[in-house]
Amino acid sequence: MRETTKSLVAVTCAAVALIAAGCGTTSENTGQVRAQDPTKNCHGPNGKYTIGMSQANLAEPYRVRMDDDIRQAAGKVPQFEVQFADAAKDNSKQVSDVENFITKQVDLLMISPNEAAPLTDVVKKAYNKGIPVVVLDRKIDGDAFSTYIGADNVQIGRQAGEYFRNTVLPQGGKIVQIKGLSGSTPAAEREQGFKDGIQGSPIEIVATADGEWERSVGQQKMDALLKAHPDIQAVYAQNDPMAEGAYLAAQAANRNDLKFVGIDGLPIPSGGIKAVEEGRLQATNLYPTGGAEAVEAAKKLLVDCQPVPKSQTLQTQLVTKDNAAEIYARLNQG
Repeated sequence: MRETTKSLVAVTCAAVALIAAGCGTTSENTGQVRAQDPTKNCHGPNGKYTIGMSQANLAEPYRVRMDDDIRQAAGKVPQFEVQFADAAKDNSKQVSDVENFITKQVDLLMISPNEAAPLTDVVKKAYNKGIPVVVLDRKIDGDAFSTYIGADNVQIGRQAGEYFRNTVLPQGGKIVQIKGLSGSTPAAEREQGFKDGIQGSPIEIVATADGEWERSVGQQKMDALLKAHPDIQAVYAQNDPMAEGAYLAAQAANRNDLKFVGIDGLPIPSGGIKAVEEGRLQATNLYPTGGAEAVEAAKKLLVDCQPVPKSQTLQTQLVTKDNAAEIYARLNQG
């Protein structure tokens, strides 16, 4: 009798599971990702499309530039209207921003997540509702998106590490690292790549601090690092604003001997390329915003009715004083 009861329970549970699957609820309740027709929202060149762009914050110049690049590229596609939201480094606000875009039934979601884990579920929710999703720069967990666009952060970190090993400290030495926001994927990847790049050399990372991607925080953390480790020779900062903040802290401490390397290389007067050209940084590493590429992906999905690759890797380049002026001019053409 007991075995019969167990069998009935099992059959009932299986039936409930099948009914839930038929109703299309299992992907949201169990974390599964629904297969998506990449051209479902495409109505061709005669359609009108609303795009929601959820930005992690606008405190970083890089993110301001990303939004500007999206705005400029979208301005050339008459079918597009882009609505922007600034999460201001607040995961819960970014979740709310994406929920709002879902409620508005945008035709496509663009997002640069503040942190991966807290944004994964809401992005998956949008994707499972049939909204194409373009993820920029920072990743989410899993694969609930149409395309990811960004440079290879491990490669960029490795490129920076190799520059330290070959040029900044070929004889070795002590350095500090100023990381970006710990929960963001570029922070972990740029750290791993950098360690790969200096592997086998006598360079020692004596301390690491979280600079939250911001110049003012980088300056504060560098001030404390200098007091704790006065014998360092150089600084690896995971973006240019933090590198510039560290530079200011070093200047205030009369440490004109220190060397600084950053990442981003924005081609603007206050960006990393000019900082290299003017001698504040020894080098930076180009990290394209992907804004134009995001709009091109949206155009393919919504206007051209074409699929897009799951991942699009943007190219980077080491910027030193030897090539800074040429790269700045090239990136500002047109």
